Amino acid sequence: MKYKIILAILFIPFFTFAQERSIGLRLGEPLSITYKDFISDYISYEFMLGSAGLNGNSYYQRDFENNPPSNNAFYVAHSSKKGISLNARMAYNEDFTETFGIEQGYLLAYGGAGIQLRTANITYTYATGIVSQPGVPLLEEQRTNVDFGPEAFIGAEYYFDDLPINIFAEAGFFLELLDRVGHVKGQGAIGIRYIF
Repeated sequence: MKYKIILAILFIPFFTFAQERSIGLRLGEPLSITYKDFISDYISYEFMLGSAGLNGNSYYQRDFENNPPSNNAFYVAHSSKKGISLNARMAYNEDFTETFGIEQGYLLAYGGAGIQLRTANITYTYATGIVSQPGVPLLEEQRTNVDFGPEAFIGAEYYFDDLPINIFAEAGFFLELLDRVGHVKGQGAIGIRYIF
């Protein structure tokens, strides 16, 4: 009980500065449920939970070849399934309503950075001999591919006057630091959030 009270006190600043909490759906890369809130007029934070897209076939083949299950294992094929994607990020928001002469609602542009964790489930098919020889058995190994790193993004969101919703569009990139250092993946999405 004592720890719950301490946690509640620590989060009071976030709740007192909250302006427009919103929750919604993000369609794109990654496909996510998104929660966004403001801690000041210009600074927002966002959490996303969803499913990220898969990397290219050569990415997973190279991963197998760099870390084979045995010295004499030869890659044959693989299948892949999406895993989860978790994002935590902060953004600077600027009002561009007057700049574009918008008379109803308002338009915010934003840019920021965050961290992202992505997983994928990979099933590798491989052989421990020369695949072209008859009778060589094919083996399987399942792995969970985990990618972690920073992301950067820019976007815009429009708030309606008469409806408690906003729509948004954004683009950015993810830089992998865990698993394959330096691998860059482009990202983008459109979405809608309910303001409460």
